[in-house]
Amino acid sequence: MVSLPFSDHCEPLVDCQEELVFLLDYLQAEMEHQEWKYLEVRPTNGNMSPIAKEGGFRAAKRYCLHRLDIRPSAEDIFKSLHKDSVQRRISRATKAALIFECGRSGKLLRDFYRMLLLTRSRHRLPPQPFAWFQNLAASMGDLLEIRVSYKDQIPTNAILTLRFRDIVYYKYGCSDTRFKNLGAMPLLLWQTIQDSKALGAREFDLGRSELDNEGLIAFKNHWVREHAEIVYWRYPAPDVLTTKEDWKLNIVKHVCGWMPHRLLAMTGNLLYRHIG
Repeated sequence: MVSLPFSDHCEPLVDCQEELVFLLDYLQAEMEHQEWKYLEVRPTNGNMSPIAKEGGFRAAKRYCLHRLDIRPSAEDIFKSLHKDSVQRRISRATKAALIFECGRSGKLLRDFYRMLLLTRSRHRLPPQPFAWFQNLAASMGDLLEIRVSYKDQIPTNAILTLRFRDIVYYKYGCSDTRFKNLGAMPLLLWQTIQDSKALGAREFDLGRSELDNEGLIAFKNHWVREHAEIVYWRYPAPDVLTTKEDWKLNIVKHVCGWMPHRLLAMTGNLLYRHIG
C-alpha cells in the first residue's frame, strides 16, 4: 500500500461499500505477512463510520476541517468573511505598499523556508526538510504555488498551495511576526482564492486543525463559518494512543524550544523521514 505523506484526508479509492469492505478485510489479512504496525484510514465521508466499526477499526484521532466553497461570486465570498479579522485586514494590507510574488522559483522557495523556520521555532516544532519542498515543487510543477509578500524587500508572509482538479489546498503558511500588523496573510489567502476561481476551482481547502488548537480554529472560522469533522480510523488502535502521542510531542516541543534555527532545521531533516 502506498499513501501520500502528510495528507490530511483521502477517501478510499472504491466505487461502493462492498468494495470498501473487501479492501479493509484484505488489508487486515495482510497485516501479519507485511509486519505492519497498524492500518489507518483518513476519510471525510461519514459513511465510513459503520463499516470501520464493524471491521474492528476505532476512532483514533479527530480534527476540524475547514473547506470554503468558492463557486459564488467574489463579492459574495468577501461579504461572508469575518469583517474585522479578514475584511479590514485585507483593506489594511492593500494600503501598506506591500509587494507580492507568486511562483515556484528558487528565491521564493528560500524566502518561504526562512519564514517557515521562524514559524516552526515559535511553535517549538522541527520544520519539514528543505529538500521535501524542493521535491514537492519539482513533482507538482505548476500545480504548486508559493506566494510571498514583501515590505521594503523583506519577506513578511508566505503560503504554499497545491491544486488538484477543481480543489486548491492551503498546505503551509508562515510569517515574520515583526510585520504582523500589516495584514499580509489574509491578503495572500484572498488573492489565492480569487486566482483559484479564475482557474475554475470550486473549493479552497484550508486543511485540518487539532481540536485543542483554538487559535488556528478561530483563524479558519473567520474564513469558513461551519467546519466539518475528520475522524481517523485505525486498526488496531490501543486505548492509550492519544496519551502516548501527547507526551512524545511535549518532549519534542520542550527540546525544540531551545534550538537555534540551524540546529532546528537539522533536526527536521532527521525526523521527518520517519513520520507522515
